Amino acid sequence: MFRFFENLVDPYCDYPERDRPPTRLWPFMKLYAEPFRRVFFWTAVLSVVVAAIEIGLIYYMGRVVDLLGGDPAEVLAAHDVELIAVGLFIVFLRPLLHMLDVALLNNAILPNFGTLIRWRAHKHVLRQSVGWFENDFAGRIANRIMQTPPAAGEVVFQVFDAISFSLAYLIGAAILLAAADLRLLLPLLVWFALYALLIRWTVRRVGPASQAASDARSTVTGRVVDSYTNIHSVKMFAHHDRELSYAKEAIEKTRSTFQTEMRIYTKMDMALVTLNGLLIVGVVGWAIYLWAQGTASVGVVAAATALTLRLNAMTGWIMWALTTFFRQLGVVAEGMQTIAQPVDLVDDPDAKPLRLVEGKIEIRALSHHYGRGAGGLDRISLSIAPGEKVGLIGRSGAGKSTLVKLLLRFYDPESGQILIDGQDITAVTQDSLRSHIGMVQQDSALLHRSVRDNILYGRPDATEDEMIAAARQAEAHDFILDLADPQGRTGYDSHVGERGVKLSGGQRQRVTLARVILKDAPILVLDEATSALDSEVEAAIQDTLYGMMHGKTVIAIAHRLSTIAQMDRILVMDEGRIVEEGSHSALLAQGGLYAQFWARQSGGFLNPEAAE
Repeated sequence: MFRFFENLVDPYCDYPERDRPPTRLWPFMKLYAEPFRRVFFWTAVLSVVVAAIEIGLIYYMGRVVDLLGGDPAEVLAAHDVELIAVGLFIVFLRPLLHMLDVALLNNAILPNFGTLIRWRAHKHVLRQSVGWFENDFAGRIANRIMQTPPAAGEVVFQVFDAISFSLAYLIGAAILLAAADLRLLLPLLVWFALYALLIRWTVRRVGPASQAASDARSTVTGRVVDSYTNIHSVKMFAHHDRELSYAKEAIEKTRSTFQTEMRIYTKMDMALVTLNGLLIVGVVGWAIYLWAQGTASVGVVAAATALTLRLNAMTGWIMWALTTFFRQLGVVAEGMQTIAQPVDLVDDPDAKPLRLVEGKIEIRALSHHYGRGAGGLDRISLSIAPGEKVGLIGRSGAGKSTLVKLLLRFYDPESGQILIDGQDITAVTQDSLRSHIGMVQQDSALLHRSVRDNILYGRPDATEDEMIAAARQAEAHDFILDLADPQGRTGYDSHVGERGVKLSGGQRQRVTLARVILKDAPILVLDEATSALDSEVEAAIQDTLYGMMHGKTVIAIAHRLSTIAQMDRILVMDEGRIVEEGSHSALLAQGGLYAQFWARQSGGFLNPEAAE
């Protein structure tokens, strides 16, 4: 039975991806609710039916009270079939309808709705550019991805479990009282008007207060995760107290925003108790007055009393449900600041996979300043022949990393073009572009998974032997066999920790090299590929690096000039432009900037801040 309801909606169903999701709350919710339309309809219908049954039971209890005023034998003789039928309805049909209502809500909607939002939100965020991630805390992004789905699920739950039920109940209560005596409707209407004003007052304040509190919680998560991620720096610089103060500032803001939110609830509760007292006295007192005047039966008084006591119990729940509804909407609105952000770096609608034949790279008048008007690249033009090995050097900020990021299309250039085998990279799919480029970065971060998973990330369909061969080439196989993690996993099965923290810098770099060796892409980018290696390991791996380069088009960035001295051509960058190019010997003979770098380097390293 459960499986039937749980499978009514597939949270992973295909859907048209949008680069620009709705930025307004209700269109956003409607977009995610699209697969649930039929389930929502029947849940709403059943919620109204359940509320109508509850009202009907109160009405019938009043009728029973009136019937009991007669002779028992005559009452049972005249109404035995009716009483038995109602009893059977209460025992069998009422639980069945209630079960269907609960199953649709608890089993069909809640698990799947939150899952659908989390899946689609994560999928949307993964499509964002590298630059987008660089502008936010990873912790805050993750927190919004995690807290928005349950909040949206709570919104849906309150709509069907409380709001639709309570509206149907209030309408049924009004009909019941009016049917008994139209005058009984007057105190209910007065109470309802005051209750609506209280709801309006509460809702207008809860939404913004909740969004502020949710945003504050996300900030706390972002700051705490930032400290944990950079724990080595925190410990190394002995900034334990500084990090505590940094977190405390955000934690205190969370407390303050939460206090503001809770004050609203306290005021609401005080007003609600007063209003409910007026409701009980007004309706029950009026019913007793009508009974005393002989215009209402005891059954009417009993029904009116039961109804007002039920409303008294429900109003707190309804108010809490409404405030929860709008509070969770505030959480969803805060989450939308991440989930609903447009994906700006997208494939062209007519983009085709990159067809790499030779590996020729052409850069034409390329400029990119990150929107600042300065820094980055300034009208770079360059042609790299198929199979050519090009070294790239320059001071920090000269534009080397920017050039690589544009080649990988982590950003779109502000002007100019990059072509690979004559194809503009903005006109091919991003995945096909990056699948043809292997890159070893200076920051050799790894996934918090096994060594095997990290190496196979380069080519998931590789065999075990191919994976081990790549590790051997990267001088990594021997140390991998000696690895063990706290869970008892060893060798290639051992986990490396977040960003590979359980490995040394040289070990991480060799695993990274193994991953790129396994990928075997025709274009190779080395960004300080040996920066984390000691001299002995670097010497051992130099042959591997040159072996990796064989038959590939290579761009190698290095501050250690000895690592690029054997390149076919060396480009010297300064202030976003190429100022010198040639072979190692030719550049030394020129006596220019490269020669100055070579003369100033100590132990083969370039001082990136050295002045001309």
